[in-house]
Amino acid sequence: MASAPSWDFIAKLVCIGDSGCGKSSLTIRLCEGRFVTHHDVTIGVEFGSRIVPVGPPHSNSNAPSSILPPSDGSISAGLPEPRTKPSTNSPPADTQKHMKLSLWDTAGQETYKSVTRSYFRGASGALLVFDLSRKQTFQHAIDWLNDLRQIAEPDIVVVLVGNKADLAKPEAVDGDAGENKREVTREEAEEWARRNGVLEYVETSAKSGENVEKAFMRVAERIYENIQAGKYDLNDRRSGVKAPSAGGAGSRLVGLTNDKSKASGACC
Repeated sequence: MASAPSWDFIAKLVCIGDSGCGKSSLTIRLCEGRFVTHHDVTIGVEFGSRIVPVGPPHSNSNAPSSILPPSDGSISAGLPEPRTKPSTNSPPADTQKHMKLSLWDTAGQETYKSVTRSYFRGASGALLVFDLSRKQTFQHAIDWLNDLRQIAEPDIVVVLVGNKADLAKPEAVDGDAGENKREVTREEAEEWARRNGVLEYVETSAKSGENVEKAFMRVAERIYENIQAGKYDLNDRRSGVKAPSAGGAGSRLVGLTNDKSKASGACC
């Protein structure tokens, strides 16, 4: 029986934003490489995970920045497979590091907002998601960011995500043929990100897979850079990042998990 892949760090990421922006669809796309046309409204939080490479040599390569829909129903290509065991022949500098992203897909409805806020504690990264075809969701982004920064750790890494890019193009297939449903320009979203100290702005499509992997990887890479800079106490769970304990049972995990034991109805 082959040994399970290992990870060097585990980081808690939260997906936040208004209801209906596609947070669950983005998480499912990353974890399972598929698009769900209809998804029940998230109540509280749902969980998923994905092991990704961080730091060199992967970060120095020309790796694809987006997930393409898999033709065989399996998880899509793009990220190299996590290692099955530590390398014994390569020097430490050449050993690829891997991070397990523990994804918390939070409810966007106002009804659950008081519950949702509690999940911000201990997060080291966040995807702040809005719908490119609904400007109101972009206008609410500042409220979500303020809530996040009041509760999460000061160094939390945030990427602003404009989702449903497939509806923001002339060739959009939903609705009238050729209709462009974009209500937020790339320029105003990028300016908002700069003004509010957000790491980057990325436009994604959970439907096509465009830039989904890039959005999550930008957060993961910056968290890794912060680890290298000594910004986290890896023994303190409040930091949102930890390393596996020596010989601990949690040091070996599959690269794609359902995490259904954590919450009923978990989607990925």
